[in-house]
Amino acid sequence: MTATPTGYVTVVWDAKAKAGREADLKAFITAAVTPSRDDPGNIDYEAHEVEGRPGDFVIYERWETRAHLEAHLAAPRMQELVPQMLELIDGYIEDGIRLLRPFRPAH
Repeated sequence: MTATPTGYVTVVWDAKAKAGREADLKAFITAAVTPSRDDPGNIDYEAHEVEGRPGDFVIYERWETRAHLEAHLAAPRMQELVPQMLELIDGYIEDGIRLLRPFRPAH
């Protein structure tokens, strides 16, 4: 993961619930949003469910620096949540992670 030229880091995470666990994953994500927003260095932390596709979720996060993101991921709370999340999602956490790097067209 690399910081953008302005320093902040943007993460998009796609997650699909295991069959029959759609409501459980939605509740899990809902409960995790506010504590993540309260982590130092968080700019945005938004959870979305893909319209027309229950159980498909997208989390959009922005962090002031890579160090803030890494501290968030290393927090004891997050370490406890990972095994629970793996019980609810189809695949692995890393499968859905994408890092975004902004760019602007030349004038």
